[in-house]
Amino acid sequence: MNVNSNIEKPIFIQIAEQLEDKIFTGVFPEETQIPSTNEISALLSVNPHTVLKGMNILVDEEIIYKKRGLGMFVTAGAVEKIRRKRQSRFYEQYIAALLEEAKKLQMSKEDVISLIERGYRNGGHSD
Repeated sequence: MNVNSNIEKPIFIQIAEQLEDKIFTGVFPEETQIPSTNEISALLSVNPHTVLKGMNILVDEEIIYKKRGLGMFVTAGAVEKIRRKRQSRFYEQYIAALLEEAKKLQMSKEDVISLIERGYRNGGHSD
């Protein structure tokens, strides 16, 4: 994990996103403990309150939960929650913008689909 203080995104959000990504990719499996606020604070050289603020975003989203006296743990079902969240964001960030630009370029649905299929062929993605 690392934070970049030179970008506009607040550090606590960077921390939340990185923890979320580590949960999503299986670095921190469901129902296992994640590093403590103090451990992450020391690793990143940031204030523990900043780390806690980032963790609380994930608590609010029910991705992690606190076991009193033990620390923070990954919620069962967290990966699926993250997947649904990211799929929704994927549409908003990429598909809507793609369709808007395609409309400006007077591209048909078939033109857009053809470009996507070409991208899958050239990128080596499987269908």
